[in-house]
Amino acid sequence: MTGSHGPRRVANASATREDWNQRYTASDLLWTAVPSRFLVAEIEGLRPGLALDLACGEGRNAVWLAERGWAVVGVDFSDVGLDTARRMAAERDVEVDFVHADLLTYEPEPQRYDLVCVLYLHLPADDRRRVLARAAAAVAPGGTFLLVGHDRENLEQGHGGPSNARVLFTADEVVRELPGLDVVKAERVLRLVEGAARPAIDALVRARRPELP
Repeated sequence: MTGSHGPRRVANASATREDWNQRYTASDLLWTAVPSRFLVAEIEGLRPGLALDLACGEGRNAVWLAERGWAVVGVDFSDVGLDTARRMAAERDVEVDFVHADLLTYEPEPQRYDLVCVLYLHLPADDRRRVLARAAAAVAPGGTFLLVGHDRENLEQGHGGPSNARVLFTADEVVRELPGLDVVKAERVLRLVEGAARPAIDALVRARRPELP
């Protein structure tokens, strides 16, 4: 996950729950409270329904969705991050069902969610494929899947993000990991970062499960 000012370079993006808890404990808000600009742009025009935010962190995207009428389930393995997320939801007077779980073992109900978001989750390829297969399976007929993360090209040419190439990816790689979904958009996108000499380079994939006949 990343803030609008860009993430700090992460040496080991396969960090443990304890690593993330320490990072969240060190700051009142590790990332910004502002939602991902890509989430805002990509769900414009969607009718609010049931949303699943995987790796929700401190809840900025889940809370923003709830403010716009979505019923939201946010999942993360950091209990400290989720504590912050619950406080944010309370302060902004919305309800979000925050779930403390490890995405490597978490199995959302198949074909239940009108929107499934995976924003700035970086895992080794085998783990990523496992998580994305379940995420794709959770999309309801007519529902939307959205993934945004640091593109592999960001390591050498972009700003911030993981420094471990094993957890970076391209949009084309993600497309091959979404069984049952029709890809609407798969591209490399630039994200301007305040104070940075160059933009961050992200991979964005939006897909949709076909309506039932």
